[in-house]
This record gives sequence, C-alpha cells and structure tokens, in this order.
Amino acid sequence: MGMDFSTLRSLISRFCAGEENCVDTRTVYIGHKEPPPGAEAFIQQRFPDNRIVSSKYTFWNFVPKNMFEQFRRVANFYFLIIFLVQLIIDTPTSPITSGLPLFFVIIVTAIKQGYEDWLRHKADNAVNQCPVDVVQHGKVVRTQSRRLRVGDVVQVKEDETFPCDLILLSSSRDDGTCYVTTASLDGESSHKTYHAVQDTKAYKTEREVACIHATIDCEQPQPDLYKFRGNINIYMGNEPVSRSLASQNLLLRGATLKNTEYIFGVAIYTGMESKMALNYQSKSQKRSAVEKSMNAYLVVYLCILISKAVINTVLKYVWQADPNKDEPWYNEKTETERQRHILIRAFTDFLAFMVLFNYIIPVSMYVTVEMQKFLGSYFIMWDDEMLDEELGERAVVNTSDLNEELGQVEYVFTDKTGTLTENNMEFIECCVDGTVYEPDAICNGQVMPGAADIDMIDTSPGPQAKERAELFFRALCLCHTVQVKEEETVDGIKHGIHQGKSSSFYISSSPDEVALVEGMKRLGFTYLRLKDGQMEILNRDDEIERFELLEVLTFDSVRRRMSVIVRSSTGELYLFCKGADSSIFPRVISGKVEQVKARVEHNAVEGLRTLCVAYRPLSPEQYEQVCHLLTRAKLEFQDQDKLVAEAYDLIERDLILLGATAVEDRLQEKAADTIESLHKAGMKVWVLTGDKMETAAATCYASKLFRRSTQILELTTKRTEEQSLHDVLFELKRTVLRHYGAMARDTSSGLSSEYADYGLIIDGATLSAVMRPNQEDSNSGNYKEIFLEICRNCSAVLCCRMAPLQKAQIVKMIKASKEHPITLAIGDGANDVSMILEAHVGIGIMGKEGRQAVRNSDYAIPKFKHLKKMLLVHGHYYYIRISELVQYFFYKNVCFIFPQFLYQFFCGFSQQPLYDTAYLTLYNISFTSLPILLYSLMEQHINMDILKKDPSLYRDIAKNSLLTWPIFIYWTVLGVYDAIVMFFGAYFLFDNTTFTSNGQMFGNWTFGTLVFTVLVFTVTFKLALDTHYWTWINHFVIWGSLVFFVVFSLLWGGIIWPFLNYQRMYYVFMQMLSSGPAWLSIILLITASLLPDVVKKVFWRALWPTTTERIQNADKLYKGQLSEFTPLEALQPPHKAGSQRRGSANQRNAANPRRSDTPNKKVMLTRWQRMPDYCTFTPLLRLTEGSRRSKLGNAYSRAGPETAV
Repeated sequence: MGMDFSTLRSLISRFCAGEENCVDTRTVYIGHKEPPPGAEAFIQQRFPDNRIVSSKYTFWNFVPKNMFEQFRRVANFYFLIIFLVQLIIDTPTSPITSGLPLFFVIIVTAIKQGYEDWLRHKADNAVNQCPVDVVQHGKVVRTQSRRLRVGDVVQVKEDETFPCDLILLSSSRDDGTCYVTTASLDGESSHKTYHAVQDTKAYKTEREVACIHATIDCEQPQPDLYKFRGNINIYMGNEPVSRSLASQNLLLRGATLKNTEYIFGVAIYTGMESKMALNYQSKSQKRSAVEKSMNAYLVVYLCILISKAVINTVLKYVWQADPNKDEPWYNEKTETERQRHILIRAFTDFLAFMVLFNYIIPVSMYVTVEMQKFLGSYFIMWDDEMLDEELGERAVVNTSDLNEELGQVEYVFTDKTGTLTENNMEFIECCVDGTVYEPDAICNGQVMPGAADIDMIDTSPGPQAKERAELFFRALCLCHTVQVKEEETVDGIKHGIHQGKSSSFYISSSPDEVALVEGMKRLGFTYLRLKDGQMEILNRDDEIERFELLEVLTFDSVRRRMSVIVRSSTGELYLFCKGADSSIFPRVISGKVEQVKARVEHNAVEGLRTLCVAYRPLSPEQYEQVCHLLTRAKLEFQDQDKLVAEAYDLIERDLILLGATAVEDRLQEKAADTIESLHKAGMKVWVLTGDKMETAAATCYASKLFRRSTQILELTTKRTEEQSLHDVLFELKRTVLRHYGAMARDTSSGLSSEYADYGLIIDGATLSAVMRPNQEDSNSGNYKEIFLEICRNCSAVLCCRMAPLQKAQIVKMIKASKEHPITLAIGDGANDVSMILEAHVGIGIMGKEGRQAVRNSDYAIPKFKHLKKMLLVHGHYYYIRISELVQYFFYKNVCFIFPQFLYQFFCGFSQQPLYDTAYLTLYNISFTSLPILLYSLMEQHINMDILKKDPSLYRDIAKNSLLTWPIFIYWTVLGVYDAIVMFFGAYFLFDNTTFTSNGQMFGNWTFGTLVFTVLVFTVTFKLALDTHYWTWINHFVIWGSLVFFVVFSLLWGGIIWPFLNYQRMYYVFMQMLSSGPAWLSIILLITASLLPDVVKKVFWRALWPTTTERIQNADKLYKGQLSEFTPLEALQPPHKAGSQRRGSANQRNAANPRRSDTPNKKVMLTRWQRMPDYCTFTPLLRLTEGSRRSKLGNAYSRAGPETAV
C-alpha cells in the first residue's frame, strides 16, 4: 500500500489557489494554451490528477484507523476495558481469559478488512496505470492514466474506455457524432449518440486538433450523470466564437466508445472529481430488527452483570464486618493494602467481580453472527431455482447484514414497468383519426387474412384518411432517438447478416421507441438511417424519402414528451411531437380528439402503454423564431435548464392531433402467483409507478393485486376536483372503518371473500397534497394520519403518476408510522433507487432499465418471481436460525456464569473462580461455538417445499415474534434453572462424600470441573433437541465438539505443561472420571436440567400448537412426504363466442398470454406416499381430521376463481 497524498495535496491546492476553488465554475484551457492577449485574464487553476482512490486505508494509517473503527463497537470497547482492568488490578482471572478472545476477534477482522483493502489498492493501481493516448505538440504520446491533467487533449479509439470526463471535440465520423455505451455507469447497454462541438468537428488529425485555441467555462463537478452545462470560447479571429455545451457533448469516464474509429476530447474532470468517482458514495447503514433486539438484550445482561458485581461487593464487606470472618491470613495482603481507604478497596473489588462475571456478555457472539450472515448469504447465491437461464444471472447479495430481515417484511413496495412487467415492448396498434391500424392486419387500407375478429372503427379509409395515416407513420419514423446498426461485431465475428445481406436492427435507450419504429416498419414505413443530418425513410412504394433533422427537443420526465423539427425534400417544415396523453391533449387545437381519447382510454383499461402523436407545420419565420429561442436559452449559463424548458414549452404549442399508439408490456412470468403468495403471507403490497392510472390498474388486476371482489377506493385529482380533499379523505375513512371488524386478516388462507376487501388508488398530485404540511385552515386536519389509517385497512394500494422522490416519501411515511413495520422496496430502474435506499430492505431487478437499482440494492434477483422464494423460504430460514442463535448464546452464557455467582456465597466472596482459566477461555471459542454456528447455517425446521406451498407459515414469525421479551425471559429463566441444578446438584452430591476408592475427597477444582462437564453436555444436548434437520455434518459437529472437550480435558490434566506456573488441573479430570458416583451425578444432572424444557415443549405442542408445529408433526407422521405434489392441468375453458381480440393474438407466445385471455384453471393434487388415502394440500392443519374420500381414495378441489382482465 503506497502512501496516499491526495488529502494533503487537496489541502495545499486549496491554500495555494486562493478562492477560485470556491466559485461555481471552472475555466479549462484546451491544450494548456493561454488565451490571446486582451481576451480574458489567464488564471491557472489547480485541479487533482487522474488517480482513482477507492481504498480505505494506507500503509501508514491502517493500524490506527482500523483499531479506531473496531473499538467503536460497544462490545469490543467493553472487553478492552475489562482486559485493561485485569492488567491494572489484581483480579481473580488471568488477563488471557479476556484478552485472547478479544484479540482473536480483532486480528481476524483486521486481516479480513486489510485483505479486502489490498484488493482495492490492486484494482486502483491497474486502473491508474493503464495506457492513455495524449496529444502533445501535434503528436500522440502514450502515458499512464494517472498522469492526465485537466486541459489535456486525449485520443480514444473504438472499444476503449474513456479515462476521464471529456468534452468531445471531433470524431472519425463526418457529422462529428460518436456512439457510446454507458453500461459500467448505469447498466444501459444501448448505444447513445454524442455530438462534437460544431466548430471543432472538422479537426480530424492530431496536428489539426493541436491547433485548436479555445477555453471552456463549465460548472464545478457534481455527481448527476445526466446534467452538464458550460460554454466553449473558440478563438478563430478577432472575436471569440461562443457555443453552449450540454450533456450530449460530455463523454463520461467509464463509458466505452462504440462504432466509431476514434475521437478527440479535452479532459475537464479528472480523478476523484469525475462523475463516476463522485457516485462512489457510501450507502447509509441499515440495521436489522434482530440486531436491535440483540443490543437491547446486551443492555439487560450488562445491568445483570453490574447488579451481580454490586451484590457480591456489598455482601463481601457485610461478611467481613464480623471479626471472626475477616480476610484470611494466607491471602498475604500487605499492611499498605489493608490500610487503603474502604471506598478504593470496594471499587477495586467491584471491578474484580465485574471481571469475574464478564463472560455473561459473549464477545464470540458477534463473530458467530457475522460468520453466520456472511456464509448464509451464499445459500441465496447458490440457489439454482433463483437462476435465470435466459439472462444467465443468479441472485446477488450486496449486503449480508439484512438476511434475517427478509423474514420480517410487512410491506412490499414494487415498481410496475420492468418489475411486474417484462419491459419487453410489443407494438399492438395505432389509431389515426379514429381508424385503428394493426401490423399484419391492415396494409394499404386492405384487411389482411386472420384479422376478422379485430374491432375496427373504419377498415377502408378514404384518400384523405390515407394521407393523414401516412403523415402519422412518417411522424413516428422521424420523432425518436433510435439508432440503426447494420451489423453487430462481437469478438471479431459479424452478426446480423442474413443470406449474405446486411440486416439492420434498431438500438435505443428506450424500448418503447424501438417498438414504435419496428411497428411502423411492419406497417410499411421503414426508418433507414440518419446520415449527414438527413433522416431516411423507405415508404410503402419502396421509395426513399429524406428529411433534414433540424432540432431535437429531447424527452424529459417533467414534460413527458419529445419533439423533432424536420425539413422535407420539398422544403416544408414540420414539428412532430409525441408524448403522454396528459401532456399532448392540452396542447392540441384541432384533430379528432374525442375519438382518439376514447381509444386511448380503451387501450389503457386493457393494460397497454399509450402515446399520443401530434404535429405542427412551421413557416420559415416561425422556424427562425424557434431557432432564436433555443439558441438564446442554450447560451445562457445560469438557469440554463429552466430557460430551455420554457423555450420548449413555447415551441410545443398549437398542435394538430394525428393519433395514438398502443404498446404492450407483458406481465412477468408468475408475477400474479408471487403477489398472491405475499398476500397470504400477511404482507401488504403497494405498486408505485409513474404510469397512468388506467394502465396501472389493469396491471394490478392481471397480477392479482386487485381481485374481482376488491372494492376500489379512488383518491385522485379527478375526484378531488369534484369534492374537497378533506371531504374525500373523511368519506374514505368512514367507508373502511365501517368494515374494520370484518377486515381482520388473521386466517391462514389469506383474504376471505366474506368481508370487504378494499384497494386504494392514489395519484402523485393528490399524494403531494396529502403530504403537504397542515395549512392554517382548521378544517384541513392531519391528512397524513387519515391517509395512513385508510391504507392500513386496504389489502393493496396503487400509487400512479409517481415521481421517484415521491416513491421514497411513501416508503419513509410507512416506516415512520406508529407500528414501525419492516418495509421492502423492489424495482429495476434508476427511478427506483430512492425508494430502494429508503426501505429497510432494497431489492433490485436485473432488468432492461440499467443496473443502477441493482448496484444500490441490498439484494438483486433476475425476476420478480424469485421474490417469493427469497422471502418465504430464505427469509423464513434466516430469521429462525439467527433468532435461535441469539437466544441460545445468552442462554448458554447464563448457564456458564450463574454457577460462578453462586459459588461466591461458599468461598467468602473472595473472587475465587469456579472454573479453570482454560475452560473460561475456550468455552465460547471452542467447546460450544461450532454446533450453534452450523445450526444457524443449516437448520430447516420445515421442508422448503411446504414453505413455498403454504405462505401463511410466514405469519408465525412476523413482527420479530421469536425475539420478544417473554421468549427472552423464558430462555434466561431456563438458563438460571439449569445453572442452579448444576451447581447445587453437584454441591449436595459432594456433601460429606468420598468419591474415590482410596478415600480421597474431591477439591474445589474437581467440583468446578464436574459442574463445567455437566454444563457443556447440557447446552450441547439442548441444541440437539432443538435441531429438526439432521445431516451427517450436524452429527459430526455436535458429537465431535463433545469428544473434543473430553479429549482436551484429558490432555490438559494429563500432562505437566512446562509453560504454566501452576499445575492445579493435573490429573483432576481423570480422577473425576474414575469415580462411579461422578458418572452417575453427570447423567442425573444433565437429565434434570433438560427435563423441564422437554416437558414444556411436549405439553405446549399437544395443547397449544402453532401452525408451524402442526406441520412439523404432520411431516413426521407422513415420514417427510408432505411436500410431494402432483399438479394436474385441467382443460382450458373454451373462448366465448363474442371474445374480442386481434388477429395477431393467435401468433403470440402461449407462455405469455395476453391480460385479456382467460387463464388456465389448475387442479392441485397432493399424494401422501405409503398411505392409502389422498387429500388436498390446503387443509394441512386438519391432517388428522377425517377427510372426504372417494372410491378411488383421492379427493381434489379446484382452484378458486381467477381474475381475468
């Protein structure tokens, strides 16, 4: 690890450079050339070099920094204090007993973190030393990436990665464009187009580029990947030429050059100031509910520890107050020690008792929990059922700290597009002035075969309608940012060539645009290419039409539309605009609005994504005005974004409506089954989407979020326009509370159809009004609380027209509600990152909207359907395992230390240890740690197939039910009981008894060894009794740990160890085992310790069994065959005679049916092997009841009614 001087360098730079680093802009001199005299003042600013530093430590600061971070943990700091006390004062136990486990934990953690940081240093060096081509004095010179400086002109060749953030000066293409993929930044593999500065794109060679004399004024570095503003001043004559710069001129570090031979660019942000580096921000630390419970238990045990020490200290001085019971002479206390002030002596004794009892707080528990979480996370990554063969992707665990939180989820917030749906767009139809056109159904006004069942408004349009339709098709062929690629080259092999001819395909950052352009191709208008500013279209007559692309008004989420301005070959000027219906209809002044609006609403109800298309012819004067508006807005440095938005708003007015399109985004496989299972598991599912209400609602019905019986409550802008928000909220509240008693969802079969099942729909605008702080109007009330009350009594909630920030606000609101439920957010796009980071557990989908969600999530899965197993199986297991681990650790330490506390009453409170130093040190490290670690990794209390088939079992562990205070107190009381049995059982068996054949009596070390032997066997057998899933590894570890204890004790007491200054344990263990009564007492005490817990479990299971315990009993009864199912597919019901759908529906993939298709009905048959009768799976809890049998010995039931939209 080399020394990192970046911090020191930045401080020196700040002081040397003065105040210029504090301003909002920076000036970059291209090629480090000073501006001409009189142009502007030359102020050389200081910028960081191009080194990337992702490491955390350096060679010099590793030890102090790592130690500081480790001792910030309360447990580590506590044990450090105990260790120091043992060193400073005379304590009954050796400092090794506390120091060895502590230093073992510290050293192992330091080695792990040091190794991880060394790997980061290694990766940093590989990046910083990679070669880069820099233009110097008209020649290309190769140097290392870390030596790049702001202002250097860099040459990047095809398939190379940009070494820093560059402004594109020129490219090998004549039009000055280049194609870039930003997969390493946002995961989008699509090719994006970037543009060179207009006045420098002609400079093609290094000599020409070296002659550029210009400066760049731009904003200081900021992390937003998609925003940039600046100006370039080019000195070509007397007056400099100023051009505006935007994000399409900025090439980001980490992006890759594609389909372009080379480019030249100037470095403006380097090293840790590049946008990629600024996005290396650490996520906020999330803590699980189990960790919070564990910390609460630690506080309780710390109080118990202090109280024990106080009681013993007080009783010691009470006992020594009697002159006959003063401290014995053989303790060899000096006169100085005897004359010390009583408070000092009492405090010293208090610390000594703290040291003696400190093992009640186990430092090894933290290590075991960390290992359990880290190793347990691999079970998710290794799960073959969560492997997507199509993507070749497995589930990914980005943080293992929240594994058990997967078993505690109460609210699921999910995105719609790409999460519930495939984000695989298919063009369905377009409507032009009321006429519906479908690919492969209508061509040149003729109805094609197979299209007879299509609902056509007008199947034979006239000449005028045909002309309007062709204008609509041309508009969609021109209004987009799609790129055409002739062939694909991968590893030198060319793809995309069919029958010797180059076959083109479309690339875009938006799958909607590709679907629309491909739909136009199927309707007879093919977009060919953009070449030299000319967009080429092949029409139905196989004629190439050319349009000059003049301006692109890019899409943004606020306007929700995009436009292009083109000039036809005849000189006519057009503005074509497409966007959401809510952003187009208000700007339309003519066209068949009602017919198109009706079709848009019809398609939205069917769950199709709709866009409206409009146009506006421009006169040359109007175009000049448009150019003036855009140029003035783009040259303005301050508030550039606002001015550009205002200019777009002025331009996109007075439109003529052409029509609308419909694109289908199919529901993901098993999405409906997953949501239904989550409902049955007691979770509330909310869909948060930016889509329109009708489309989102149709998706919710198809995915079974809403059922046929669901009563929909609307809290939308449309309704609040008719009534006040106050009235609507209180009306909805009255409605849901009226049926509050009937809506208790505690049945194991999920939501019953007997009582009202409510679903709420709210839009973004109304949500903003609800979330707004209370107004002065006294009638406003606390809207947020009322809204929460309504939501609590709804089985599902749909939030549509949501902005990304609103998604996070909703999650935060639910988290902060009085129940403090555990939340989970799942999404696939950059717009879902905010809610993923806000939720307790964030899950990213490996979808088509980039990998930002995956990178910012705690877990990543290939498809939404994998969420079911992740929560119902993995989450269930993780929670069961770690809750047992935590409770068991506290239990075994109470058993360990409470006999030590009792022993002080029999040794004059002299702080005499009951156990030998070796036993004190190794109890938590070796003798009892491995069995519980293996249990916490492998335990399966119920077969995983049953957990998947019966989601209601998830309710048994909800709300941290296994780590509640009553259960914690039970484990603690059980530990105290076992400790009392062990101590007093051994004590009374020792009373006036000679155990050996030669008449020798046992000493105090033999007594302590007997208690310790009973202790180790008892706590190990207790874990064995709690284990349901036995494998050879369990047997090996549990019985092996007991064998190891016996072997260690024989060796420890059977050899005189030369490095010890005492031999008090010599022959103690062998002497104890040679006594018959000792064997009998060990067996009796172990039995007496375990008996109450066994009796309690037997009675509880017989009288008050939980759902989990009933299924465990049934699984044992049927010898593990409970989960073997035979699914039978019933015949698909025949289609209705009046069933309406389009001709192309017959050609769709049967595996992905349309939402409007009636789904197949399934019959689930469950067979109990080796048994004469059969029964359905559903009544698992009534396995012992008499089930209805047929003559053939089997009974089956049909699935309930399914929702078809």
